[in-house]
Amino acid sequence: MKGWARLVLAGLVMWAASGVAQADDLLKAKIGVLRLSSSAPVFIAQDMGYFRDAGLEVELKFFDAAQPIAVATTSGDVDFGITAFTAGLYNLAGKGTLKVIGGMSREKAGYPLIGYFASNNAYAAGLRTPKDLAGKRVAVTQVGSSFHYSLGLLADKYGFKLSDVKVVPLQSLSNAAAALKGETVDAALLPASTARSLIDSGGAKLLGWVGDETPWQLGAIFASPKMLANAQLVKKLLTALVRADREYHDVILATIKDGVVPITESTKPLLEIIAKYTNLPVEQVVGNCAYIDPDGKLDVKNVDNQIKWLQEQGFVDKGFDANAIIAKDYVKAD
Repeated sequence: MKGWARLVLAGLVMWAASGVAQADDLLKAKIGVLRLSSSAPVFIAQDMGYFRDAGLEVELKFFDAAQPIAVATTSGDVDFGITAFTAGLYNLAGKGTLKVIGGMSREKAGYPLIGYFASNNAYAAGLRTPKDLAGKRVAVTQVGSSFHYSLGLLADKYGFKLSDVKVVPLQSLSNAAAALKGETVDAALLPASTARSLIDSGGAKLLGWVGDETPWQLGAIFASPKMLANAQLVKKLLTALVRADREYHDVILATIKDGVVPITESTKPLLEIIAKYTNLPVEQVVGNCAYIDPDGKLDVKNVDNQIKWLQEQGFVDKGFDANAIIAKDYVKAD
């Protein structure tokens, strides 16, 4: 019996050692993200073990605005950034300190993501639709942010000047939401997840969705040139994310009706993962699922349009286009 015990013990030691070796073999990566549904594939890949299956040990670092993620990626505080395009991100990329390696969320009709929200006082005074924002004080996170760009697209669509809007940059989503609730601004552009509690509590009014008014390629995956030199790490990351993109698309997005995902036996596990990372109940997540291409494709033409528009506004330095900031070895163009 003692002999068998020794054999069993030896086997357990070897098994444990094997597990340690496998853990040591994993490549480590730190990803900067926001706690928004637009990062859903990241959360799915983490909790479903897709990163680990691809040979990665991933740490998620959370931010409260997109631009700080771009800065952190450039400085090396995180290895990869996954968030919205901003003027600041484009300026860093134009200087060669960042490269886009894949697509993420898109503003698309029928998929609520970023909304235009009015304060109760402004709504009572006649602010009822997105085209009524001319002449109003509108909160965004930062000058040149995705929210600012969305506002510019709206101005172009309805024929008013962006300068007709009093843009109020408040540096974070939480600050913008607080200003809206506190009636210090007339309106704000906010993700559905941030504004949901305001709407449910009667603290603000929904005017419409950016995706319904002006669809565009909102988010992407990006990295520094130093990180791109580690091709093995980049390929492993993209493999895991595309696997999660596909599952998110087939299980969640394919079931959306009138902007809402039904809670079913198949959708609930993924909805619960998104809820966990966005700090929202599942019942709120169902109306806040961003569109993401199932193959992780990037709308390169739209990215080029963004850069040109931001350059015309003076938010982005001139002298580069989309081709200059895209890592063609990795990006799948739409």
